[in-house]
Amino acid sequence: MKETKFIEQNKKKWNRFEQLYESKSNDPDELSDLYMDITDDLSYSQTFYRRRTVRVYLNKLAQTVYTGVHKQKGESIRRFIDVWRVSLPLEIYRSRKSLLFALIAFVVYALIGVVTTMIDPEFPRVVMGDYYVNMTLENIQNGNPLQVYETTDQMAMFVNITTNNMKVAFLTFFLGFFFTIGTHILLFSNGVMLGSFQYFFHAKGLLITSFLGIWIHGAFEISAIVLAGGAGITAGNGLLFPGSYTRLQSLQLSTKRGLKIMMSLVPFIVAAGFLESYVTHNYQNLPEWSKWVLILFSFAMILFFYVFYPMYVARKYPDLINKEEVGHFEDRKSFDLHKVRGAGEVLADSFRMYRVVFNKLARIFFLVVIPIIAVLLIFQDTSHYELQKTQYWYDWSAQLEFIIGYGFRNTQDYIVFAIWTVVFSLVFAAVFWVVQTIENDFSWKDFFLYIKKRLFGIWVGNLFFALICLLLPWYFLLFAIFLLPFFYLNAAAMGISKGKFKERFRKGFKYSKQHYGKSLLLLLVLVSLASIIVQPIAFVFSIHNTWTDEPEMRDLLDMTADFVKRIGQIYSADYMVWANILRQIVYIIFMLGLLPLLVITMTFGYFSEREETEAFGLRKQFEKFGKRSNVKETPVDFD
Repeated sequence: MKETKFIEQNKKKWNRFEQLYESKSNDPDELSDLYMDITDDLSYSQTFYRRRTVRVYLNKLAQTVYTGVHKQKGESIRRFIDVWRVSLPLEIYRSRKSLLFALIAFVVYALIGVVTTMIDPEFPRVVMGDYYVNMTLENIQNGNPLQVYETTDQMAMFVNITTNNMKVAFLTFFLGFFFTIGTHILLFSNGVMLGSFQYFFHAKGLLITSFLGIWIHGAFEISAIVLAGGAGITAGNGLLFPGSYTRLQSLQLSTKRGLKIMMSLVPFIVAAGFLESYVTHNYQNLPEWSKWVLILFSFAMILFFYVFYPMYVARKYPDLINKEEVGHFEDRKSFDLHKVRGAGEVLADSFRMYRVVFNKLARIFFLVVIPIIAVLLIFQDTSHYELQKTQYWYDWSAQLEFIIGYGFRNTQDYIVFAIWTVVFSLVFAAVFWVVQTIENDFSWKDFFLYIKKRLFGIWVGNLFFALICLLLPWYFLLFAIFLLPFFYLNAAAMGISKGKFKERFRKGFKYSKQHYGKSLLLLLVLVSLASIIVQPIAFVFSIHNTWTDEPEMRDLLDMTADFVKRIGQIYSADYMVWANILRQIVYIIFMLGLLPLLVITMTFGYFSEREETEAFGLRKQFEKFGKRSNVKETPVDFD
């Protein structure tokens, strides 16, 4: 067949493809069919028109089709919405037995509190303490039985209540890992307290009054505790009933499911804190009907999201009920960086990557990063020696403020803070370098050449992310987490991408925006995981009201610090300083241990977004195809 006739027969099809591909409403199935047709035409032209223009044209067209077929659409905010619309309800539906069991257990425990108080009217003093009971009795005599909700500044009340509710919910979930026993202990404690508290008011003839005041926020608060218990039982059951998996594999899968449920509770916990601070706080000024409406609406929301909607989604997608992302448990040591990954795959591969590159990172940390941090730590503790003689409300918040200097008490703090931004950039650079050189032997020369070339760019790219995390008060970080994804891939773009500084800087913002949904999901999961990992050793919510009192929840670090204080009292009057230094060391170890995981997720996120946007890996594949390729070609084929 002559070339002109070949073109005449197929040009409409080729033109149709170009128009279809350029439109935004292209159909992947139709593109796939076109791919088959065009590659057949390309193969024919390679045989009969090797040095003709039509072969070059079809080669380019085939590459375009290939990119279109294999390029996935971005997981932006839509993907995040789909998680709440489909994925989360399905996880709740799969865990319905554990959630129902937690509810039944909680109701039984509450009834125990009711019956015990009925038998022994003094029982509330055992579970709530003499001070609280006496204060409540005094408030009842004054005609305002719920006056306790009116005695605090509303903003401070919101922060304290929300923090406490988060603490209780996540502790209830976390203790499920200990064969679910710990979860039942907390459910029992809270259930008995609730039952005793409500019957206490019933005995005073104030059941409806207390109900309308307490359950305005209690609908969300108590429901969150019960659901957190169900999530903890779900996670713990993975260890108890592994099925066909190993116990570790089963625990990984059940933890993932439990964490998804916990993630869904965060908005309700925040809402409970808001209602208690701003609505219950003014409950006496509200008409009775509005209280009933708020309570019934709150319970309706809980029932809708955790009962009816999961049932609806399960019926709508019956094929997805038993379809789970079981993960890959093989011990991989090689990774395809040029690959589009979902948020779950990014997280899974990040853990695997961390294991593989740990030894390389440890060398850099021990010989470069930790010595710098040690000097800064000594420098800051010497400068703030007097401030280290006391116990602080949130130890981790105060000690990190001293270490990093973002309290800005003197000029030295500003200098130290600036140095810390460089230290963080050095950690980021180390992770980017070891990931890109994963298959190469360790080389100090290569590492320092990379640092010389890339450190400043990484520092600039990381600056927005670091300033938000360090300069905002810790209680605002819950809200700032929705801002952080806009800067999530900036440092990775500066540390990995090629090109001029401005191009890399612009690309970081572009990729971060496109990756927003995945980044937000990753941050939420990483924060949850970090809290779970940290809590048994250095509990995030270990609170000391004064330097002499006991924390509300003692952890291993509290006990170790107390031991150091007792030993320090023998040798020095400044024994508290040594206990605080111990805390600083533990917090730095946690920070250096968890930060690389965060950076690795950024690295995979950048490579995924680049592949999705530029098909970089696909172009690399095309470069490997030579003269003997019948489908894809390179300029070598023209020689």
